[in-house]
Amino acid sequence: MGTKSLYMMTLGCPKNRVDSEVMLGTLSKAGYQLVQEPDAAEVIVVNTCAFIGPAKQESVDSVLEMAEHKKSGACKTLVVTGCLSQRYGPELAKDLPEVDHFLGTSAYVQIADLLAAEASPRQVIPDPDYIHSASTPKVSSMPGYTAYLKISEGCDNKCAFCIIPKLRGAQRSRTIADIMAEASKLADSGVRELNLVAQDLTAYGHDLPGKPKLHDLLKELVKVDVRWVRLHYAYPRVFPDELIDVMANEPRIAKYLDMPLQHASDKLLMSMKRGRNSQFLTDLLKKIRARVPGLTFRTSLIVGLPGETEEDFKLLEDFVREQRFERMGCFQYSDEEDTAAFDMEDKVPQKIIERRWRGIMAIQKRINREHNKAMIGRKLEVLVEGASPESEHLLVGRWEGQAPEIDGQVYINDGLAYPGELVTVQVTEAHDYDLVAKVVDRPDDPKHRTLKVRDALPVWSAPR
Repeated sequence: MGTKSLYMMTLGCPKNRVDSEVMLGTLSKAGYQLVQEPDAAEVIVVNTCAFIGPAKQESVDSVLEMAEHKKSGACKTLVVTGCLSQRYGPELAKDLPEVDHFLGTSAYVQIADLLAAEASPRQVIPDPDYIHSASTPKVSSMPGYTAYLKISEGCDNKCAFCIIPKLRGAQRSRTIADIMAEASKLADSGVRELNLVAQDLTAYGHDLPGKPKLHDLLKELVKVDVRWVRLHYAYPRVFPDELIDVMANEPRIAKYLDMPLQHASDKLLMSMKRGRNSQFLTDLLKKIRARVPGLTFRTSLIVGLPGETEEDFKLLEDFVREQRFERMGCFQYSDEEDTAAFDMEDKVPQKIIERRWRGIMAIQKRINREHNKAMIGRKLEVLVEGASPESEHLLVGRWEGQAPEIDGQVYINDGLAYPGELVTVQVTEAHDYDLVAKVVDRPDDPKHRTLKVRDALPVWSAPR
């Protein structure tokens, strides 16, 4: 078989992006060549999301858009992978005859073999039980200085609004040794920032022999030569003191925590089956902030769960005002079949859900602006990403309090630096989500001046 051109589109969360990187690794090993435009691709892969209604619609629209290239472009084979295939494989196969293969959430690693076979099944949707290892072929889709590191797959929680356990299966943690092998490989390649992702980061290890904990893993990861290890999707039910201590005392653990809290009404937290009440969450936040000075805290909330009253929403508004989160995202409740919330009574009308969402986001926007204004004059260590897409006269980067793709950025309008360099800047301006700064110190670090900004895989991320 000669070299075939490949275009890959990834929708949804960073966990999905890691799956795309594994597919890219296995296909590259099989001789496929990645192209940046779908018109030029003989094989198009769409890795889909099915978390909430808008994400499902975006996935279907993207598949239909890519299917047009079978008529007008070089495309001979269209493959749909990920959560949408896992959830609706038979229905999609009936409704989308232009798609050649549907692969579920545990079948993506088989993609090269399936495409090579003369008579592959159209649907390959096994029970979700797979997770890649350090030895699995994988090609990073991120610029060379940052990477996502998936430490576990699946989820054992039973949140009433969430379909993910049905799509991704039960928790499956990778061993510390295996994660360390991948982390070391990434560091050797020039990665400065490891972004740890999982469906439930704080549940890491409970399914492994010896039941290692997240803090045990972090104590090993700080031995790897990177600048930041960043924590995403930390479920708040269990957050032990040992984990807080590692965050506080290890310089390589970013003072950044992404912990979805979802609500502040005890009634809603119980309906959501979150396992903890608002007092527990408030006390936990207070403890973490007290022991990890300078922490940037990101959370996500949901408005409009069935049964949410104006009183419940007022509690949530007050909670956001009191906590003054540095980063916050908010979902509008999506009524998803096969979830416990789907069968709940007292559905909230969509217009009210949208009004509440706008209200929460307006409060948070003011808080963001105030946080950023307080940064003016501060000196920050910034990981330089390269020239801004908006202007070749601006550099763009991120400081410790900004995660890739979901947070704001630092625009540098005075000074020189290369992608992948860590420089010290001084903040000169503040906007709602971004900062403007000038370079005030640039270490002599020739090792990271050779990094190029890699062409990233096309990614359209649904709001998480």
